[in-house]
Amino acid sequence: MHDNDLSGFLPPCLANLTSLQELDLSSNHLKIPMSLSLLYNLSKLKYFDGSGNEIFTEEDDHNLSPKFQLELLYLSGIGQGTGALPKFFYHQFSLQYLDLTNIQMKGEFPNWLIENNTYLQYLYLENCSLSGPFLLPKNSHVNLSILSISMNHFQGQIPLEIGDRLPGLEFLLMSDNGFNGSIPSSLGNISSLQVLDLSNNVLTGRILSNNSLQEQIPRWMWNMSSLEFLDLSRNNFSGPLPPRFNTSSKLRNIYLSRNKLQGSITMPFYDSSKILALDLSHNNLTGRIPRWIGRLSNLRFLLLSYNNLEGEIPIQLYRLGQLTLVDLSHNYLSGNILSWMISTYPILNGYYKRDNDLSSSQQSFEFTTKNVSLSYRGSIIQYFKGIDLSCNNFIGEIPPEIGNLSMIKALNLSHNSLTGPIPPTFSNLKEIESLDLSYNKLDGEIPPQLTELFSLEFFSVAHNNLSGKTPARVAQFATFEERCYKDNPFLCGEPLTKICGAAMPPSPTLTSTNNEDNGGFMDMEVFYVTFWVAYIMVLLVIGAVLYINPYWRRAWFHFIEVSINNCYYFLVDNLPILSKFGFS
Repeated sequence: MHDNDLSGFLPPCLANLTSLQELDLSSNHLKIPMSLSLLYNLSKLKYFDGSGNEIFTEEDDHNLSPKFQLELLYLSGIGQGTGALPKFFYHQFSLQYLDLTNIQMKGEFPNWLIENNTYLQYLYLENCSLSGPFLLPKNSHVNLSILSISMNHFQGQIPLEIGDRLPGLEFLLMSDNGFNGSIPSSLGNISSLQVLDLSNNVLTGRILSNNSLQEQIPRWMWNMSSLEFLDLSRNNFSGPLPPRFNTSSKLRNIYLSRNKLQGSITMPFYDSSKILALDLSHNNLTGRIPRWIGRLSNLRFLLLSYNNLEGEIPIQLYRLGQLTLVDLSHNYLSGNILSWMISTYPILNGYYKRDNDLSSSQQSFEFTTKNVSLSYRGSIIQYFKGIDLSCNNFIGEIPPEIGNLSMIKALNLSHNSLTGPIPPTFSNLKEIESLDLSYNKLDGEIPPQLTELFSLEFFSVAHNNLSGKTPARVAQFATFEERCYKDNPFLCGEPLTKICGAAMPPSPTLTSTNNEDNGGFMDMEVFYVTFWVAYIMVLLVIGAVLYINPYWRRAWFHFIEVSINNCYYFLVDNLPILSKFGFS
């Protein structure tokens, strides 16, 4: 009766179905007691699935022993706080599959469940508010293949004997807890381990090297022949990457982001063509992106952001035809951006499928799109394709071939020194949702064909040298605000305040009217000509008067003579005084 709209409490008449062996009520709106007290008389019941309903705790937990011995029990869902595990679990000895995900039962890890049920294969206790140390069964349990205790509140170190007590593990999921210390080397003895997720803890890899304490990732981890998925992100690992790992390794997904790893990207991934995802973002890695990365022919996700990488992008990286996501942002990369290939093939996750698609849900990465850093997890990854080269030192023009990436969802080339126009081929990016070209030196007009990008939700060309008119306010472009275009001095049109085609005020001309208005400014050439003409005219008039009138001529020469004598005697009388000041 799964996947319906049934609601309310379980009817008491279910207790009459004494021959019932399997009962599936999953994905409804039912209220199911955690104790399953209504089903105690169903002695033949082996399978019960109540997941996807409301799981609640009865006020009076029954001390009665149920007649059934369950083999498969699924109670994951929207459970409320249920306190401790119901007492009927102490009477179960045949459990093979147990899923209590999202049931807030609190308390310590029930290691007695593993001890009592020797055939237990799958145990999911994810997000159950469990706390305290992680307790192992007293004896070895060879049948347990999947153990998921992520998103709890466990503290302390991972028990050193975990690999010896649980030697049959294939999936070990312990993320989002408070585990500290180093990773037990006994995990390296689990030959069947395929998925190991220890992310978001406080783990280190403390070893003594060159008389100094380093917190490196243990080298033995790279020699685990069956390991396909490794997530050590968000821990406290430091030091360099291991120099190399076993050539027979099956590793396909490697997540080491948000640690303190240092040094260059060395050779550990040299011969591993099987790798699908490589996340080394948010570390302190230096040097160049190695050329051997072109050997990772099946690589789909490459995240190297927030490091200190430099140099040009090796051409071998551009030739990886399977890439769907590339994030090289926040580094010191330089040179020109070449044309890129983004795969349009679907992602195959079948190599580690399980009944509930557990491994697919573990695959995750962070990527900035629409100006927000988001976490992508699970099946949505196969639909997401993007390139982020922002916050680097790239120069040159944007290659028009990028416009051929018709399936890309996000493209971020902001905060570089790119020049030239925006390629009109960008109008072919029909699936794009986020396009950020801000903080560059782009010029020319914004291609009007971009209005055909009907999936575009974020767009920014701010802080460039673009000119001309903004795209028409139609479709998605009707939603973009002024900040998407700001600081382009020659750009006009809505939503900017600058209106296209507005008449500019004429340049001032030096007319007589302007001279009066501007406080008497005049043409200096006219001034000089007028001055010298007037000066010569005055001299000629004085000479003519003195020549005609002898009386005035004698008076003029007398005045000149008296003036000369006065100057002479003034200098003679004041010569001692002037000599004191250095005049001779």
